[in-house]
Amino acid sequence: QVQLVESGGGLVQAGGSLRLSCAASGRTFSSYAMGWFRQAPGKERESVAVISWSGGSTSYADSVKGRFTISRDNAKNTVYLQMNSLKLEDTAVYYCAADPFGLQIWGQGTQVTVSS
Repeated sequence: QVQLVESGGGLVQAGGSLRLSCAASGRTFSSYAMGWFRQAPGKERESVAVISWSGGSTSYADSVKGRFTISRDNAKNTVYLQMNSLKLEDTAVYYCAADPFGLQIWGQGTQVTVSS
């Protein structure tokens, strides 16, 4: 079973950047698609970005296209989310997920707060 630990969240001004990391334990990491999701207060959890097991295919929510980039390093068992041009509405708890539309193995989440 894969276990996930997110890091890299924090407080940033609007227009700034952050890079989230999700470190996975377990030898099966490279066999899973991976995703980043977020949940803002009072809202449902939503998909932000997904990457295939090989990294060859990615998809993004319309709200983050052109600003966020998902990537992975299977040698390091890590998936990343580079977030640029951050907006107030990007404030949320960000979760990493393995096999996001199947087993849905979740990390504990990391808070991202964008201030004006």
